[in-house]
Amino acid sequence: MSAPTTGNPANTTAAGTPARRPAPVIELTAKEVHDHGGVFCPNPKAGMKIWNTHPRVFIEIAHAGEGKCPYCGTVYRLKAGEVLKGH
Repeated sequence: MSAPTTGNPANTTAAGTPARRPAPVIELTAKEVHDHGGVFCPNPKAGMKIWNTHPRVFIEIAHAGEGKCPYCGTVYRLKAGEVLKGH
């Protein structure tokens, strides 16, 4: 019989639930932002394959300078110093 183990595996929280990885933050240039002031997620810049992720959604970033995907949590933000024209 093996001895019981103590501690948590690296991929669980103290409560034993699976740990979540922090959502990626994707910095964008003004040229990478759609004419309507946002980007679509999933996005190839985030290393996502469109065929195996969530439905495509528009993430508006023109007003706040960043936006977060409601499905995967990826944050899209303008790089420092970037300015969107017309917004």
